[in-house]
Amino acid sequence: MNLLEVDTLQQAVEKIKSSLSEIGFETEEVSLKEAYGRVLAGDIVSRENIPDFRRSTVDGYGVVAADTQGASESVPSILEITGQVLMGRPAEKEVHPGECMYVPTGGMVPEGADAVVMIEHTEIFGETEGEEHPETGELMVYSSLPAGLNVVQTGEDIARGDMVIPAGKKLTARDLAAMAALGYPTVSVYRRPVVAIISTGDEVLPVEETPGMGQVRDINSYGIMGLAMEEGFEIGSMELLKDEEKLLEEAVAKAMELADIVLVSGGSSKGKKDATAKVIDSLADPGVLTHGIALKPGKPTIIGYDRASATLLMGLPGHPAAAMMVFRLALVRAMREVTGQREDIPVKAVAETNLAAAPGRATAVPVRLVDDGTEVRAVPVLGKSGAITTLTAADGFIFTELNDEGIKAGQPVDVHLL
Repeated sequence: MNLLEVDTLQQAVEKIKSSLSEIGFETEEVSLKEAYGRVLAGDIVSRENIPDFRRSTVDGYGVVAADTQGASESVPSILEITGQVLMGRPAEKEVHPGECMYVPTGGMVPEGADAVVMIEHTEIFGETEGEEHPETGELMVYSSLPAGLNVVQTGEDIARGDMVIPAGKKLTARDLAAMAALGYPTVSVYRRPVVAIISTGDEVLPVEETPGMGQVRDINSYGIMGLAMEEGFEIGSMELLKDEEKLLEEAVAKAMELADIVLVSGGSSKGKKDATAKVIDSLADPGVLTHGIALKPGKPTIIGYDRASATLLMGLPGHPAAAMMVFRLALVRAMREVTGQREDIPVKAVAETNLAAAPGRATAVPVRLVDDGTEVRAVPVLGKSGAITTLTAADGFIFTELNDEGIKAGQPVDVHLL
């Protein structure tokens, strides 16, 4: 183990990716009811046309468009009504020139008809005048229609063979609706990685207790838990420990038996009671891979791996904002790349003020977004990594690379949403 042998963020991400790849995340078939938020393991390809028949987008009459040419309120076209289409039933007749047939919204457009005139642009007259949807009679059409108006063609929405949802997509409500339309009652997704969260510190208390002087409540466990759940991880266990090496060793050993990823918050810097690196090296083989990332905030981050139990181990900084930022920038990024997910599209903004870079380190600056009507401004959320406001007030963060010189006020920036 080489303590404080600092990696770049990219090097750290590659080591996490390598560990995650060794762990492996097999796929499983789940019902559509269970698929929300899961990561798709294979492309969803349409096995049919959607719609698989021509549908009307309005409540009206299927017509031959050529019969309506030149029609207006003063000179309507007069067509013979020959029937109606029932919802959920196929059209039983064809429409010939000079004829029309009532079609409800979403109903099947009969053969021969190539447009649908809205019912508001028509009037029934003759013996059936006054009936809502007569099957006989005459119809006056007061508008001229082009072919195809108000008709969704077969396969116009989705054609058979189209790739509808790509592998690696985290499934949304819209995706579930699309798969339901395509007749997918089940879907192949990646197994959820199981995460164990261990928070350490003599000064850290359970959330239900009242802190005394020099004490704080356990913030990190719940912040990390929330991020993990947002990302689709399964929470295997959560534990709060005093700063005792023996307690930490026992907790990590137990967590390695049930979790794919063990996250230890606190105990990652060089203080005399910081035993995380020592514990990881004693329990895991090959042990500690990284002790330090050239990142602000988040330099005292540990990455380790145990090949026998196939467990990724990470020591996160003790400060909440730093711990959550490392989780997002390193672990989430690596997990998304391993499962083929795309990174979120950043919001385009301009920097409100000058932002200095940290010498020799990549920097993540929390910002809030302000839209003044002419541009979106990224306003830094000032505060140290232990401040709660850097978590609650920020909409996202601006990231500067290792050798960047900083950002000037008014400069265009990418804001990565939290």
